[in-house]
Amino acid sequence: MSALLLALLACAPHTPAVAAPAAVAPAAPAGTLTLVESWPVETTLDHPAIPDAAETWVALFDAATTSVDLGEFYVATEPGSRLETVLAALTRAADRGVKVRLTVDAKFAKTYPEPIGGLDAHANIEVRKLDLDPITGGVLHAKYFVVDGARAYVGSQNFDWRSLSHVQELGFIVDAPRMVDVYERIFGIDWAIAGGATVADALAAAPPSDPLTAGVDVRLGAGTVNVIPVASPTGLLGDERLWDLPYLLDAIAGAKTRIRLQALSYERVGYDKVTWTGLDDALRAAAARGVKVEMIVADWSKSGDKLKSVQALMGVPGITVKFATIPEASTGFVSFARVVHSKYVTVDGAWSWIGTSNLSRDYFYASRNVGLVGRGAPLADALDGVFDTLWTSAYVEVVDPARTDYVAPRKK
Repeated sequence: MSALLLALLACAPHTPAVAAPAAVAPAAPAGTLTLVESWPVETTLDHPAIPDAAETWVALFDAATTSVDLGEFYVATEPGSRLETVLAALTRAADRGVKVRLTVDAKFAKTYPEPIGGLDAHANIEVRKLDLDPITGGVLHAKYFVVDGARAYVGSQNFDWRSLSHVQELGFIVDAPRMVDVYERIFGIDWAIAGGATVADALAAAPPSDPLTAGVDVRLGAGTVNVIPVASPTGLLGDERLWDLPYLLDAIAGAKTRIRLQALSYERVGYDKVTWTGLDDALRAAAARGVKVEMIVADWSKSGDKLKSVQALMGVPGITVKFATIPEASTGFVSFARVVHSKYVTVDGAWSWIGTSNLSRDYFYASRNVGLVGRGAPLADALDGVFDTLWTSAYVEVVDPARTDYVAPRKK
């Protein structure tokens, strides 16, 4: 286990610095924030300074003492894969008495009935399936978990063996108690609804929490960043101040020099078939006032409205969009993999958003997603470093707004 993970899991109390005479000591950071990544094997996209997701998940589950609560889109594994070691760690936790609760999306549970069936058979593991379609028209798209009510992991990685070995992903661990409380409350709302409660009853039963609109200061490496927990969709938050979309649009509206975005996809017409130009309009307005806009999306976007959306945006002066293509592994084709899947935004090198949403209306208005907003250069610099690695790599190509022969790669 890396020294960074050992230090993280030690969770030593944070002691304020001793004040100098006639001075007030600054408040100590409320906790720590650590970026965590996955990268496709046989690529150059690994960042050695950023901990690996599979190792991090195993360490977190092996350190659990009382509870692990997971909100996941789905669970899919493969014999001999890295997720097998993660599931083994989760089972070890349950074996020693840790209470494990797992909420998955009801639709995808039909596609991937195992291994959730095997997990649910364990005496200390309970699985519930959340169907948001009749409530919001969306899905449980979040990927996060809370350990012992003290640490939370949020990231773009699905609980999928491919996400740990064949997909470019990014997430974070946060151990600030007030931040973790908000994620735990979101989990509690979904857990109750998946158990049959009405939305009103689930919201009423969820323990109250501070939405932290002023944020909390946490350590990130040698620096400090102010972070705010955010989530979607509206109507399932308990406090609408948690909604992430207004933060994102406000930051873009206030941008002065540069905006960077990466996601699996960007589109004006999403799965809900509703045309939405809120983000598109904001990016165009930023470019019109001289802000440099850079975006990376996966090559899965080389068809349909995804292609139309990025081609139209690429035609705007000041905006550059690139497709990212990950070559097939030497072991052969892997379905629904070899793709970039991280979801984050930076503005002016000082503001950041990182979460589980792709960039279209339905992810913010209909589906359950979680993330955080960060204010301060340390997080923006770290995310910009990840962005630069891909932006300058051989895996990207600039979108041609006039090209008509793009072909999306095989997915399955």
